[in-house]
Amino acid sequence: MEFEFGNLYVTNKVAERAENDEDFMAFINKSFCKRYYKCDWGDTCEEDAKHNDEAVQNGKRILAVYKYDEDTTIWIITEADRSCTTILFPEDY
Repeated sequence: MEFEFGNLYVTNKVAERAENDEDFMAFINKSFCKRYYKCDWGDTCEEDAKHNDEAVQNGKRILAVYKYDEDTTIWIITEADRSCTTILFPEDY
């Protein structure tokens, strides 16, 4: 399964961290390009992963979770209309 993700956005905090941390930038790239886009929902719970699989098919909102380390988690959210996808820290929501 693959899906449209529209325009890609990152929050200011994620962008700032990525600019100052090459490993984090690589993590963002891997999480989005090699996992999210291929419907690998990362550390999303089983129930939400199932919801995401269904959302790919029926055009609903998708939210995936990826843990960088013990203290850092990112969310990737694609809106139901597939107009945009945002990479953010949970506290940015």
